[in-house]
Amino acid sequence: MHASVLLETHDGRSHELVHGDVIGRLWSAALQLDDARISEAHALVSLRGSDLRLLALRGGLAVDNKPCREVALQPDLEVALAPGVVLRVIDVRLPSAVLGIEGDRLPRRTLPPVCSILEDDPPRIRSRWDDSAAVHVWSTGAGWRVRRAGGEPQPLEAGAVLNVGAHALRIVSIPLASAGAEPTRVAATRSLRVVANFDTVHVHRAQAEPLVVGGVQARIVSELVALDGPVAWTVLVDLVWPRETERALLRTRLDVHLSRLRRKLRAADIRPDLVRSDGAGNIELLLYPGDEIVDRT
Repeated sequence: MHASVLLETHDGRSHELVHGDVIGRLWSAALQLDDARISEAHALVSLRGSDLRLLALRGGLAVDNKPCREVALQPDLEVALAPGVVLRVIDVRLPSAVLGIEGDRLPRRTLPPVCSILEDDPPRIRSRWDDSAAVHVWSTGAGWRVRRAGGEPQPLEAGAVLNVGAHALRIVSIPLASAGAEPTRVAATRSLRVVANFDTVHVHRAQAEPLVVGGVQARIVSELVALDGPVAWTVLVDLVWPRETERALLRTRLDVHLSRLRRKLRAADIRPDLVRSDGAGNIELLLYPGDEIVDRT
């Protein structure tokens, strides 16, 4: 099972969304709404604790004509994204545990309803079907199936090990309360204060001059601040380079700018993992205890 919400749009169509899915005008959004009143990345479905919630990103939300920044999803709830653009919650599925995957160089993450595992180093997980993948995994609603390239579909359960190239990936059961995407926090270190102004970002730390980042790298950090959680790289590049469509070029461009940003952080004696790739196609800000984010975007 996986935590999911079934939403109905104004045209009567239903759409199943899971944790991390974006609603907006972007072509890469899980629920794309072709309406000028909807922002590119308008809202995000997020598992917080044991609740599946809808979080406002670049757009607004309203319930019973009252604006809100987030709302817990429950059946029959109606959420307005803009006047006349209403989503109705048909059903919310919250199992006691969800299936996840992890490896030595692949941080633990929940499995999306359909995913492809590519034989890279480390393996990469895409939340969609990719014909070139070494392994495909998908949910049937009542269970999970796996198919290795050239093989037949097989049942998949917690405890299974998937060998992808030289890597052994473990299938694990994650209690629902532990599966949510709260901001990542690890052991204490020197605290940072990150002030995002969109075109510039200031990274402050005690007893040192702030690092000022500008240009594309500042926009990358500012978008991550505004999105408030892990985001698929495809969503991030659509926000940073909205007029570009060539995916391979955009992925290369993103990797180059992330590499340059990390070098700047390292040279300023700031931990370079502040902006982190999770190995599964998502980018996030890694926050330590005491870190502070100021969103002025």
